[in-house]
Amino acid sequence: MPRIWINALIVLLAATALAACATNKEKLLPHGDATMLDIWNQQTGGSAGGGQTARELLDARQSLRRRLTDTDLQSMPAVNAAYTRTAQNEIYRQFYRLPNPDLVMYVFPHLAGSDPTPIPGYSTVLPLYESVQYALPGERTEDY
Repeated sequence: MPRIWINALIVLLAATALAACATNKEKLLPHGDATMLDIWNQQTGGSAGGGQTARELLDARQSLRRRLTDTDLQSMPAVNAAYTRTAQNEIYRQFYRLPNPDLVMYVFPHLAGSDPTPIPGYSTVLPLYESVQYALPGERTEDY
């Protein structure tokens, strides 16, 4: 009995696959005389110069706009203060660097390469740990 159901399912899937492949490309994706620019202008309401549809869209947007009230203008600096970059925010960072001691290393003058090239001495700074980690705002407030 189960073998009959499996065979019937296989035949049904094969018939569905053949029916799906039996369509015509021209029927599925018809070609017209319109160019991409024509389609764009038709769907977006015309060219950049405008048109009736573009004008209707602009009128609809204008009806949704409202003027800012005095209370909106007064509350804006307070609301956006945490996100605005100022000289004070740049000095007192929002994301503090977690402790990761820096190692200052001095590389003495030396010769390098197969053709010994003199390299002058220089200093470099490397963090003690592999990567530098930063705290989230308010996570760590102590000064380092």
